[in-house]
Amino acid sequence: MNDLGFREFNRANVRRCREVFHEIEEWSPTDWACAAAGEMGEACNLIKKMRRGEDVDLMQLGFELADTVTYIDLLATRLGLDLSTVVRLKFDKVSSRRGSNIKLMPPDSEMEAPHE
Repeated sequence: MNDLGFREFNRANVRRCREVFHEIEEWSPTDWACAAAGEMGEACNLIKKMRRGEDVDLMQLGFELADTVTYIDLLATRLGLDLSTVVRLKFDKVSSRRGSNIKLMPPDSEMEAPHE
């Protein structure tokens, strides 16, 4: 199986949302953010159980993380953000701040991350 890219995932995610759920715009950014937080909460609950020594199905934990990513992607879409670009810019910004040469944007890229 090939690696999944952000843009490929986004295209399929938006198409599926519209096909079987609703238009992206029908939920507010708050709705999308709360859905993502809910899924992350479910993942955190499983991680808490792991810390206690309980048996946890790692695939189930992975599914909760996947649900979180799915909602984050739809939230970014709702806000008009290209998650692929934003993640690359932020990654590179942290790399620069920490003195790392590991970057995701091409060296000749003119895109710049906003100041925090």
